[in-house]
Amino acid sequence: MGLKNFMTLKNDWVSKINFSIIALGFSALAFTACTKTSTKTAELQIGFILDNMQEERYAKDKKYFTESAEKLGAHVIFASADSSVSKQMDQVENMIAAGVKAIVIQPVDSKAAKSMVEKIKKAGIPVIAYDRIIDEPSLDLYVTQDSFKVGVLQAEAAVAATGGKGNYVILSGAPGHSVAETITKGAMSVLNRHPEIKVVVHQWHEGWSTKLAMNTVENALTAQNDNIQAILANNSGMARGAVQAAAARNLSKKVFIAGADADLTAIKDIVGGRQNFEVLKAIEPLARISAENAVKLAKGETITPDETSATGIKVINTPVFSVTPENIDEVIIQSGFHTKEAVYGQGG
Repeated sequence: MGLKNFMTLKNDWVSKINFSIIALGFSALAFTACTKTSTKTAELQIGFILDNMQEERYAKDKKYFTESAEKLGAHVIFASADSSVSKQMDQVENMIAAGVKAIVIQPVDSKAAKSMVEKIKKAGIPVIAYDRIIDEPSLDLYVTQDSFKVGVLQAEAAVAATGGKGNYVILSGAPGHSVAETITKGAMSVLNRHPEIKVVVHQWHEGWSTKLAMNTVENALTAQNDNIQAILANNSGMARGAVQAAAARNLSKKVFIAGADADLTAIKDIVGGRQNFEVLKAIEPLARISAENAVKLAKGETITPDETSATGIKVINTPVFSVTPENIDEVIIQSGFHTKEAVYGQGG
């Protein structure tokens, strides 16, 4: 073989070797990319849909749920429905399409959400009702705070403060809302045992609106010539409306006002003497237990409920606590629900 032919052959082989190395490199990159994509696709995804993010507490629900799920190796796809049933249905459909392995949903409307549960179950995905019941037998689990006890605690505190008599106003949340209905039933179970207590106004409020609640209390005070002894609100926001209405008529500290959720504004109003009572509906255990059971269901594992409802739905209850001026440090601050600086800082 001549030198010229040898060099030509050598160059051909070098070119082939270089091309093979480059091709191998591209193959490795493609394999790595596919592996990463497969890993991402295979990651355990959990859907979490809240009614809205307008109320102060819901930032905590999202935080605790996400942290708990991530500790168990799950990725949370989060959505807020902005209190829209149609938007919540769209979010359910999007999560099904995204391939989530379980969906936890706080329904905007408990009755309307039945069709959402049916759609989720038809896709073969387990579903948990969060905070509010969805009365659909195919529901896998309902995790809730003890809403009936919230109403009982509020009413018992009011009865003690008013001597078991006087005119009362009940500020209930949205009509058809399972939590609003249950809190109200809890309150009435106590008040009905006291014949000298008269519920002069009981009003439902769309969106649990602070402004609408304030209007209700203003109208009640006018109709009763300020002769109102107690106001029981289903949540902190509506209690705030009652506080504002009472203050406008120089009735602060004269009317017993109770709320629930322990929003910071409500706690500061208790410290300032503008409100008397709150119920802390502990959010951390609600969110954590929901996340833990969502992961279990997503993996096909067995869950253990506290009880089964009359309609066959598995239920887990989480605790609620009375909040008064005397126990704020213990119940609110020491538990980490709000900081001492936030509660007693400027404006308190």
